[in-house]
Amino acid sequence: MLKKIPFFNNKQSKASIHNTERYTEDNTPDHVAIIMDGNGRWAKKRGMPRVAGHKEGVSSVVKIVKAAVKCKVKVLTLYTFSTENWKRPKPEIEFILRLPKGFLHMYLPDLISNNVRIETIGDMENLPATTREAIQYAIDHTQDNDGLQLNFAINYGSRHEILNAMKEMLTDINDAGLSLDDVDEQRFSRYLYTAGIPDPDLLIRTGGEKRLSNFLLWQSAYTEFWFTDVLWPDFSEKEFLYALEEFRQRRRRYGGI
Repeated sequence: MLKKIPFFNNKQSKASIHNTERYTEDNTPDHVAIIMDGNGRWAKKRGMPRVAGHKEGVSSVVKIVKAAVKCKVKVLTLYTFSTENWKRPKPEIEFILRLPKGFLHMYLPDLISNNVRIETIGDMENLPATTREAIQYAIDHTQDNDGLQLNFAINYGSRHEILNAMKEMLTDINDAGLSLDDVDEQRFSRYLYTAGIPDPDLLIRTGGEKRLSNFLLWQSAYTEFWFTDVLWPDFSEKEFLYALEEFRQRRRRYGGI
């Protein structure tokens, strides 16, 4: 069972307010994506079962969503469960896929009151019914919010996404009169799960690994990457602000000068 921690605390310290209020819409990435890696290793280091790391990782989700709201990030995409994660032991899979229901049951009122909108990217069809229902309930009850868009990438794999987009586009070419001459990057992007969402400006990966792991491959063509050895359950608002600060120092030339 998850233990609730304060989500939006009005008694936050002056230091915390100072650290986050400096980030305005002018100098904050619109879209931050995070590969939340290291839960299992965090638990192993403490002699605990892997699921204990996934449970503790929920606390970091709460902290980073809160920080993203305060820093005026527009879109936060969290790599929650990949298509490759089905290879893990069944008890671990079942535990991970119960977490969205527990998280949303506990924090949905806070998310609604703070204008957060819930969305998902990925193939929802193969998820357990209780997981799908909990997520859909959250989507339905936050659809009118226009603050932070919180995307859960669940049962998501970028190669599957691209292949599925190609198949849908070919269907439109064959059946809906779409011309090959009209197909460009912008058109193709409309067939992806992320249609209508800006590409990530900043991608954070915790846990020390330096790879994308089949996450937002198309969308990350010009994304800035930020890697840290900190395991996800230990990833704090302070670490998140470090990543945003470094992003602000980078020059994004998109192939130009």
